[in-house]
Amino acid sequence: FIVGIAVLSIFLSSENEELQQWLGGTWDFAKLIMPLLFIGVVIAGALLGRPGHEGWIPSVWIEALVGGNSLGANFFASISGAFMYFATLTEVPILQGLMGSGMGEGPALALLLSGPALSLPSMLVINSVLGVKKTVVYISLVVLMSTISGMIFGVLF
Repeated sequence: FIVGIAVLSIFLSSENEELQQWLGGTWDFAKLIMPLLFIGVVIAGALLGRPGHEGWIPSVWIEALVGGNSLGANFFASISGAFMYFATLTEVPILQGLMGSGMGEGPALALLLSGPALSLPSMLVINSVLGVKKTVVYISLVVLMSTISGMIFGVLF
C-alpha cells in the first residue's frame, strides 16, 4: 500500500508544479511528525505499560484517580482529556495502557470525548476568537457532557 502511494505520488508529482510543491511539503511534514509520534507512543507505553504488564506509573495511582465509574473519576478523566493534546491515533495506545492499569470504561470514554474537542492550544485560539466568557462556557459544556456521557456509559456497560 505504501509503495503504491509512493509510486502514485512520484507519477503525479512529475505533471504539475503545484502538486509537486504540495507533495514536497507533505513529505517534509511527515518526516517531522512521524519520529515524534513514534517516540510519544513508545514513551506512553513505557509509562503506562500494557495489559498484564506494569508500567513506570504504578497502576494503583491510575486506579485511585480514574478507576471505577465514580463522578470524580469521570470528571478527572474529562479534565485530563481537555488539557491533553492527543495526536491522531495516539489516544488508542494511551487508553489501552490506562485501561490495562485499572482505568474504568466510563472514564475512558469521558477522556476520549473531551480530548478531541479540546486541548490547550484550541482553548487559546477559541479564547482569541470568541472571548473569555464564551470560551469558559464551551469548555465547561464539553467537560460536563463528557463527564455525564462517561458515567452513563460506565453504568450501562
